[in-house]
Amino acid sequence: MTLTAAPFYADICPVGDNAVAYWAMTSDEKRIRLAVWAKDAVRGTVLLFPGRTEYVEKYAASAVDLEQRGYCTIAVDWRGQGLADRLVDNPMVGHVDRFEDYQLDVAAIISAAKELDLPKPYYLIGHSMGGAIGLRALMENLPVKAVAFSAPMWGIHLAPHMRPLAWALGNLMPMLGHGDKNPPGTTLDSYVVSAPFEDNMLTTDQPMFDMMTDQVAKYAALGLGGPSYTWLRESLSETKSLAAKAAPNTPAITFLGTGERIVRTNSIHERMRTWANGSLRMVEGAEHEVLMEKPAIRKEAFDEIAELFAAHE
Repeated sequence: MTLTAAPFYADICPVGDNAVAYWAMTSDEKRIRLAVWAKDAVRGTVLLFPGRTEYVEKYAASAVDLEQRGYCTIAVDWRGQGLADRLVDNPMVGHVDRFEDYQLDVAAIISAAKELDLPKPYYLIGHSMGGAIGLRALMENLPVKAVAFSAPMWGIHLAPHMRPLAWALGNLMPMLGHGDKNPPGTTLDSYVVSAPFEDNMLTTDQPMFDMMTDQVAKYAALGLGGPSYTWLRESLSETKSLAAKAAPNTPAITFLGTGERIVRTNSIHERMRTWANGSLRMVEGAEHEVLMEKPAIRKEAFDEIAELFAAHE
């Protein structure tokens, strides 16, 4: 793999001016963007798998939290979001042709980490959709010593009466040529731009919410709206497939806010009950973005993550 310099918007990252960004090409010729912090860290490298709609600048503060604990971080703009290649004509539609295509992005991340000679061992943090991608990668022998999940998307939060409709539309609309369109109830607007802070589903920390809003407001190319019908079909199918498989042997910790309203919490509880060397941490009062919550919550979470990683160096 040949990496080339990519833009990184340090001006929207309160602590992100030490990052280096790269373009990387996947095996199916999709261009993704990677960012690396603290290349000279001594305790290893964290592969940071963001959620749907996210981009590397959003994780600058998390990378600094990890650097303070001795870790390098490499984060990714998945295909279809951030500055990576968008996959359909309307760039605000969150789309993937097949959920398994994200594993091609994972392979590119590992290749980049090796090419850049990032410090070993490797660890994983997977948030939301990145938690689903990460779990699949673990099941396919991702070379990490331990993993931390934040509100992993091992199921999508849907009202019981909406779940059959979501399955039906997710399968029917692509067959009718509308796979790149948004399902009902979703929009083309970025959530952080259209939603007020009050009762938002991401964080109870106003400065963090304002940071997310300001980032997308300043660089609209980072924004992403609702998912496509094809993404819906693929994500429902992938989470069902993952649920049918045994938990991997990798040591794991999963953080889940008690206010969670985006991913299916039952799926997380069910998975962690069967993870022999895994533990679930319920975070009182937190919303979806546990790692972007109030400072005390964030510190406790990163301390626990570092403790787990250090136990498996």
